[in-house]
Amino acid sequence: MNIKKILNPIDGSDHSIRSTRHAIELAKLLDARIVLLHCHARFPIVLAEPYFQQAIDEINKASEELVQPFIELLEQGNVKFDVRILEGAPGNKIPDVAGIEKIDLIVMGSRGVSDFTGLLLGSVAHQVIQKAQCPVFITK
Repeated sequence: MNIKKILNPIDGSDHSIRSTRHAIELAKLLDARIVLLHCHARFPIVLAEPYFQQAIDEINKASEELVQPFIELLEQGNVKFDVRILEGAPGNKIPDVAGIEKIDLIVMGSRGVSDFTGLLLGSVAHQVIQKAQCPVFITK
């Protein structure tokens, strides 16, 4: 198996911090590139200006702040990486990005910031396992 691109979806949870650490170790062993992915909530469609732009700015700022500690981990790990911040449901976006980016392996946490929601609606990890066309490495 030739793994050169690893997708590491994050949501700011402890599980995603651990998955990033695992992705870094794998990237070092395999001389692979990491694509760090954060999927934020959908932009509101019912707001008019200037509130619509204000909501977009706040969501983008929160996403950038969430991603920053992960970027620092990747820089400290001395691995090659790219960052993608997208709008939409992670259970759908992660497999889509994996296909578009020609990802060889997805490394993600078993749970995210909302364990309770995962119990009621089905976890993002479960959705990704079902939809992804590449191997998925789930970390605890």
